[in-house]
This record gives sequence, structure tokens and C-alpha cells, in this order.
Amino acid sequence: MGVFGNGTGSGGCGIKLLPVLLFAIYGIYYYFSNQETVPLTGRTQLVDISRDQEAALGLQSYRQILRQENVVTTGQNAENVKEIGRRISAVTESTGFKWEYNLIDSPQVNAFCLPGGKVAIYSGILPVAKNADGLAVIMGHEIAHAIARHGAERMAHQKLVQIGTLAAGVAISDMDPGQQRAVMGALGVGAQFGVLLPFSRQHESEADYMGLIYVARACFDPTEAPKLWERMGKASGGKGPAQFRSTHPSHETRIRQFQQWMPEALKIKGEKCAV
Repeated sequence: MGVFGNGTGSGGCGIKLLPVLLFAIYGIYYYFSNQETVPLTGRTQLVDISRDQEAALGLQSYRQILRQENVVTTGQNAENVKEIGRRISAVTESTGFKWEYNLIDSPQVNAFCLPGGKVAIYSGILPVAKNADGLAVIMGHEIAHAIARHGAERMAHQKLVQIGTLAAGVAISDMDPGQQRAVMGALGVGAQFGVLLPFSRQHESEADYMGLIYVARACFDPTEAPKLWERMGKASGGKGPAQFRSTHPSHETRIRQFQQWMPEALKIKGEKCAV
């Protein structure tokens, strides 16, 4: 028995084509009317909220996180975070960002930068960073996420998937329940592994590249980037899901990509940071 019917809904196995057609038309309009260009890479992206809206969301989340955490306000590590952040953000394409850099006392091996330039480094990542250049690679990557508006783009992708899922549900509403569950399950898996996860990995690789360029512009040592990810691999025990099931590229993939980008980064550092 075929899944596709004549669109009339008779017999309990047909697909209503009108919702699919309407979604396709809306999807094309939505995509082409909400495009921006990512700095450095020139990639066209889908973003449907303003920078001010995005920054407001980032600030709200940042304030909430800081209220719940133990923020380190004094000491050499806190000063290093602020100084490295200032140097990197000064060489980015940020427009209207109100930068903040905070060190959080926590064993988490983590860091983030929320929209609008709200940066947090967890102290648990400092031993893995090992030195100022390693910390610059980490912060450059996180800052790049904000510059490239990856959070807003991810929200737009999820919105499009949700609308598509709704349209699919209406389109197959005349199928029997078992068929509906099978089709919706397949669509969910397809959206996750065919759209959301690949885009997430693309964002991570793009932030790696942009962050590496920022590190070089700010006169840190870009060759620390692959070394950092070797240390990351050791710190995680080499564990983690297969790359196709992960939101991030594998450590091996990241190291290989950094090696491919390294000549460009070293050239930039040589041109901007001559002694």
C-alpha cells in the first residue's frame, strides 16, 4: 500500500496536498525575506528577529544565570578573562554589543557567549585552556557564536521545522493512526538528523573558524587551537556520541579543520602583530 494518495482523503490513506503546498510557499517566502550574511564566512543565514530583540533575550538569560552562580570578581583569573575578552571583541565585527566578561566558580568545563556580547567562563575549563592562548581560543569561539547570530538562526530553524511538522500533521490527518505515527516519527527523525543536528555542527565549525581568525587578529597564538582540542579530547576521555548524532563535530574533525585554516590565521597574525 502506498503512502501517497490522491489528496481527497478517501479510504483513510490519502495525503491532503494543500497544506503541503501552502507550507512550501510560506517556507520559500519566509526564507528569502529573513536573510542575513555571516561576517567573515559570507554564509547566508535565516534570522527572523532583530538584533535588539536578540540582545534583550541574551541579557535576560545572562542576568538570570549570574544570579544563580558564584561569580569571581577579583583575582588574576578573573582579570585574565576580562583582558582576553576585551582584546578579542575589539577585533570583531560586533555592532552595538555591550560586552561583559565574567568568570564563574564552577567545576563545569564550559563557556558561553549570549547574544549582545554576554560572556561567561566556568573555572573548570581553565586547566584545559592551560594558558592565555588556549583561553583565547575558547573565548574566540564563544564570541564568534554571538557575532554570527547562531542563537537567532537556530530559533528560526526550529520555528520552520515546527511549522512544517504542523503542516505534515494536517496533510496526513486522514490516514489511520498507525500510519500517522509512522510518518510523523520518520519526519521527526529526518528533521533532527537531516536539518537540526547538521546545522548545529555547521555553527560549531563556523565559530571555530571565526574564533581562530579573531585569535590571530588579537595577536594570540592560533597554533594553540588544535592543541586545545587534543586536551579537550583527553579531558573527556575520548567519550561522546558518534558525530552524526551530536550537536558538535568530533574532536578529530575540529583538529583537522584547524590545521586546514592555520596558514590563513598565521598570515593574519604575521601581518597584524609584527614586533
